[in-house]
Amino acid sequence: MNAHDAPALPLWLLHEDEVEAWRAGRPPHVARWLAEHAFKGERHRVLLIPAADGAVDFAVGGLGKRQGPLSLWHAAGFAERLPARRFRLAQQFGAAEATQIALGFAYGGYRFERYRPARSERPAMLETPLNADAAYVSLASEALDLARDLINTPAGDMGPAELAAAARRVAERHGARVEEWVGEQLLAADFPAIHAVGRASASPPRLIDIEWTPPGGSDRRIVVVGKGVCFDSGGLDLKPSSGMALMKKDMGGAAAALALAHMLMSARVHARVRLLIPAVENAVSGNAYRPGDVLATRKGLNVEVGNTDAEGRLVLADALALADADGADLIVDLATLTGAARVALGPELPALFASNDGLAMEVAQAGAAEHDPLWPMPLWMGYDDELASKVADLNNVAASSLAGAIFGALFLKRFVTRTPDWLHVDLYAWNPKERPGRPVGAEAQAVRALHRYLTRRFGTA
Repeated sequence: MNAHDAPALPLWLLHEDEVEAWRAGRPPHVARWLAEHAFKGERHRVLLIPAADGAVDFAVGGLGKRQGPLSLWHAAGFAERLPARRFRLAQQFGAAEATQIALGFAYGGYRFERYRPARSERPAMLETPLNADAAYVSLASEALDLARDLINTPAGDMGPAELAAAARRVAERHGARVEEWVGEQLLAADFPAIHAVGRASASPPRLIDIEWTPPGGSDRRIVVVGKGVCFDSGGLDLKPSSGMALMKKDMGGAAAALALAHMLMSARVHARVRLLIPAVENAVSGNAYRPGDVLATRKGLNVEVGNTDAEGRLVLADALALADADGADLIVDLATLTGAARVALGPELPALFASNDGLAMEVAQAGAAEHDPLWPMPLWMGYDDELASKVADLNNVAASSLAGAIFGALFLKRFVTRTPDWLHVDLYAWNPKERPGRPVGAEAQAVRALHRYLTRRFGTA
C-alpha cells in the first residue's frame, strides 16, 4: 500500500508555551518520549510518537513562539520534514488558521522536477480541515505552483513564445478571448517600445492580450499587466555575468500576473478581467536599441533611452497605455522592475505604489491579512522632473542615482492618466536563501494579497 493511501495520522501542532500542559495530559510513555527528545515546540521541528508495536502512532510539530495568527509559513516546513504519509490535524483551529495551515502544507510540497527525477518520496500531505476554505487552498496552491514553474524554468525553455503559450493555455481553460501581436505586428498595431526592446532577440517580441467576461457580464473592469522580460542581458548596457545569473526570473511579474488572473477568473470575480503581458528578451545584436535612442510609445510620448538595462519600464509603457484606454476601474502592474526596491526593502517585501494613499493602505492591509506582505512606497512628485530629457518628452532613467524604485514608478505613472486607481508592485519573485518549505528559487509574491483585495472589492460568484 502506498504510504499516502494509508489512514491519516494525527498531527498535533504546538506553540512553545503549550508543550508542558499538553505533555502533562499524555500517557506516561508519550511524556517520557517528548522529554527524552527534548521537544520544546521549536518552530518547524517534528517528532514522531511510536505506538507499542513500533509503528508511528501520531506526530507533533512545533509552531515556535506565539507571535500573532498562524500563517502558511508556520506549516510550510512540515511537508518536507514529516514522513511521506497523510496527516490530519489532531486539534481544532479557527477557519482562517486552518486554511493557512493547509495552504502551507501545499506550498511546502512543491517540487520543480522538470530537469531531473524526484530525489525523494512525495512530501507529507495534510487532509484539509473541515472548517478550512478547501476551494481557496486548492486554487491558490495551483496558481502559485504555476507561477513558480514559469519563473524557475530557464530562458532557453521559457522565452517569449513559451510564456505566451502558457498564458494561452490558461486563457483557453477559462474560455477567455486571446489576441497576440508578434514581431513586426507590434509596429503595425502601435506598440513601438515593446518592439524596440525585444527586436534584437532571435525570439521575436510579442504582446499577449487576454480578456475574460464573467457569466452575466459586467461593466466593471480590472486590467492586470505583467512584465515579461524572459531574459535580461542588459542590452548594450550589458550586465556583468553576476548580474545576469538570475535573469531568467525577470519575467516574474508576468508569472505572478498570470497566476493572479487565473485566480480571479476561477473565483468568478464580478468584473471583466484583462491580462496584458509584453513578452520580450532584452538581447544584444546588430539591431539592438541603443543608449541615446529616442523611442516612440503608444501613449504618444517619446522616450530617450538613458540606459538599455531599464527596459522593463519601456515594455510596460506600451502595455499600460493600452490598459489605460480600456476604461478600467483599476490597473495593477507587477514587475521585477528595480534593484533599488530590493536595496530598500530586501527580497521578501515587494514595494507597492498606488495612485492614492487610501488605496495603498487597503491593499497593504489585504496583504498583511493574507501573510503576503506589500510595503507602501511614496509616489513622490517632487522627483518627477529628474526624468526630464533635453531631446524627448522624458528619459527612461533619472539623472540621480538615488530613489530608483520611485523613479521607476513615476516613469510608469506617465502612461496611466485616465484610470482612477492604479497599483504598481515592484517585486523580486525569488527566494534567495533556503528556509523550511521554501527552497531557493521562485516565489510568487503579491498574488494572494491582490486576489484577496480584488475579490473583496469587486465580489465573486
